[in-house]
Amino acid sequence: MTKLIEESTDLLKKLISTPSFSKEESETADLVQEYLETKEISTNRHGNNVWATNQYFDKHKETILLNSHHDTVKPNSDYTNDPFAPMLEDDKLYGLGSNDAGGSLVSLLATFVNFYKQQNLNYNLVFAATAEEEISGDNGISSILDRMPNFDCAIVGEPTQMQMATAEKGLMVLDCIAKGTSGHAAREEGQNAIYIAASDIEWIQFYQFDKKSELLGAIKMTPSIINGGSKHNVVPDRCTFTIDVRTTDTYTNEETLAIIQSHLISEVTPRSTRLQPSFIADDHPIVNTGKKLGLQTFGSPTLSDQALLSVPSLKMGPGNSARSHTADEFIYLNEIEDGIKTYIQLLNKIL
Repeated sequence: MTKLIEESTDLLKKLISTPSFSKEESETADLVQEYLETKEISTNRHGNNVWATNQYFDKHKETILLNSHHDTVKPNSDYTNDPFAPMLEDDKLYGLGSNDAGGSLVSLLATFVNFYKQQNLNYNLVFAATAEEEISGDNGISSILDRMPNFDCAIVGEPTQMQMATAEKGLMVLDCIAKGTSGHAAREEGQNAIYIAASDIEWIQFYQFDKKSELLGAIKMTPSIINGGSKHNVVPDRCTFTIDVRTTDTYTNEETLAIIQSHLISEVTPRSTRLQPSFIADDHPIVNTGKKLGLQTFGSPTLSDQALLSVPSLKMGPGNSARSHTADEFIYLNEIEDGIKTYIQLLNKIL
C-alpha cells in the first residue's frame, strides 16, 4: 500500500508537469499508459483515452468502471505559482490539475492496480483515464463507450472530499429567438421583440417545476446572454437570449425542454440534450457499502462525465470541488492516501 501511494504521488507530479488542456492531452495519456505498462498491464487507447481491464476479466460477471479525466482547464491569470511546476509545501501539492482531477485519477489507478491480479472477484473492473471532460467533448469518454467492455455501474473520480455524490445535475444550454416586427420608434408601429423576450425571461425567473429532487433541489434556469436592437429609433424585430438550465433527476432533459418550449413565445433551440442528470439508487450495493464505511451522500450541482453515462454512477474522489479551477490549485497528500485507502475499502466489500 505504501508503495502504491508513493507511486501515485510521483505520477501526479509528472501529470502536473505536463500540460494537458482539453484536446491536447496526448502526453498525459502517454504517462498513464506507460505507468500501466510498467505494471505489466495491457492497455487500450483511442485518441487520448486510455483504458484497461482486470487480468481475470470474466464476461459472465457484471463490470464496474473506474473513471477519471486527465485534461485540465487553462490556468487563470491569478496564479502566483508556476501551474506546471509541482510544488510540495506543508503536505499540499500545488499545480494545475492536482485537485481536478489528478488526485482522483491516480487514486483510482492505484485502486485498479491493487485489484488487477486478484482472481475470483465478484465483479470485473475497467479503468479508464479519459480526455475532454472539461469541455464535455466528443473525443472524450463518449468516444470509447462502445469500445470498452459493457459495464453495469461506474465510480467517477472527481473532488468530493471522498463523500458520495449519488446524484448530479445535468445541463442544457438553450438558444432563444424572440421574433417581432420592425417599425419606427416614434410611431405606433411594429411589435417589439425585446418585450417578447422580457416576458419569456420573466416566466423563466418565476416558474417552478412541479417535481423537485430530494437530493438536487429544483431545476435552475438562468438567462445568461441577451442581444436585441441595432438603432435607437428602430423597433427591433429580433431579440436573442441564452438560458443555462441545470436539470435534475426528476425530469429528463427532453422532458424539461418540452415544458420550457410549451410556455415560451420565443423559439427555443437546445445546443444539446446529451448532458443528462445522473443518479444511483440509495440502496445500490456500492452506496450501501459506502454508508457502512461512514461515507455521506449528497447531490452535486457540478457537471462531470457522469452526464454521458447511461448506467448508475457514483461521483467520489479526494480533494475539494471548491479548489477546482482556482489559482494555485492544490491537493493534500493525505487526501490522496485517504482516497486510495477508501476506494480499496469500498471495493473490498463488494469484490
